[in-house]
Amino acid sequence: MPKVSNKQRSMALYQSILELRDLDECCAFFDDLCTVGELRALEQRYDVAILLDEGMVYTDILEKTGASSATISRVNRIFSFGAGGFRRMIQRRKQREEPGHGGG
Repeated sequence: MPKVSNKQRSMALYQSILELRDLDECCAFFDDLCTVGELRALEQRYDVAILLDEGMVYTDILEKTGASSATISRVNRIFSFGAGGFRRMIQRRKQREEPGHGGG
């Protein structure tokens, strides 16, 4: 499990996320949970992660997403030193989008 600051991690949020049944329910839950700015920041980081995984260079990612170079650099560091969550989800996304896997 990833490092958590001095406070113990509450699992209630993560357990609730696992209970979401579809994309509409997921969007509604996160719309209620986060501010618009928080959601945009999360979405932008994930978009940056996808583009980095595809081999896109910083300047093109900046242009495509509007993310700052600091955000792009932070996400890039997560690929090297993070808990592996981005890579795992990106890999699953790729598999889902492959022909014959219901996504493509």
